[in-house]
Amino acid sequence: MNTFLKDLEYAWSKPNNAPIKIIIINVVVFVFINLIWLICRFAGNMSFFNQTIDFLSLPPYFWDFLLQPWALITYFFTHQDFFHLVFNMLALYWFGIILNDFLGSSRITALYILGGIAGGIAYLLLSNTIPFFERSSGSGMIGASGSVYAIVVAAATLSPDFRMNLLLFGPVKIKYIAAVYVFLSIIGTAGANSGGNIAHLGGALLGYMFIKNLQRGRDWSLPFGRFRNWTKNWFKPKRSMKVTVGGKHASYKTTLRSQSLEPTQEVIDAILDKISVQGYEKLTNEEKQILFRASQKK
Repeated sequence: MNTFLKDLEYAWSKPNNAPIKIIIINVVVFVFINLIWLICRFAGNMSFFNQTIDFLSLPPYFWDFLLQPWALITYFFTHQDFFHLVFNMLALYWFGIILNDFLGSSRITALYILGGIAGGIAYLLLSNTIPFFERSSGSGMIGASGSVYAIVVAAATLSPDFRMNLLLFGPVKIKYIAAVYVFLSIIGTAGANSGGNIAHLGGALLGYMFIKNLQRGRDWSLPFGRFRNWTKNWFKPKRSMKVTVGGKHASYKTTLRSQSLEPTQEVIDAILDKISVQGYEKLTNEEKQILFRASQKK
């Protein structure tokens, strides 16, 4: 157990690894929920397990949602079925790694959260306005599919001709993979999981809009980055490193003293922002050294 916890801590502490951190959170919640299920099964009373799922899931009806607004966040970190978790986390990893190279971890985290929120809002809106979806929404929604669809479509929007090797098909452009995802969800809106498929489409639309706005210079992830930096300052002493961000595009300066320090996540994110805007060749030697030092921690 001690070795497992160390491995988990090592995986969590790697720089610029938002997809891995999101996967770890989802897996931990999955294990927690299923341990509760197992204990309740042995005890012969499933009421506590059902209450736990209800607490975390997004209710389909607006008045119920008002009584548990946190569910708009908790539902997209919650899975009960193993294969539901596996399929979502595999797609998150494959497409998240592609996006992570272009956008950096802070934007991946923001995209995951915004996609889940957009999917949840779409689910609530249609469940409370269209009779067909009112009848088929079930008792509530859990799962990261809306967030994952946001990441899949965002990757296809940002780099549509990037190729992934698929079993039996070989190299396929990710714009076609994303198109299949979206098409299947459109068909699924008439099926048994209509509410879930509406959430998929809400997340997909958010992913497309996120990238299009980013390409126009509007970064929807900035509030999340500011919030993260604000909360980090609660627990970390300030280092003798100067980072400034300003102008139309992200830029920064580091003092020579930073050569002797481990690169912080803020500096790494700033370098990745510069790469996404200006290209790797525009980095200074110091910036390349900082990225190299960060890569040695992986």
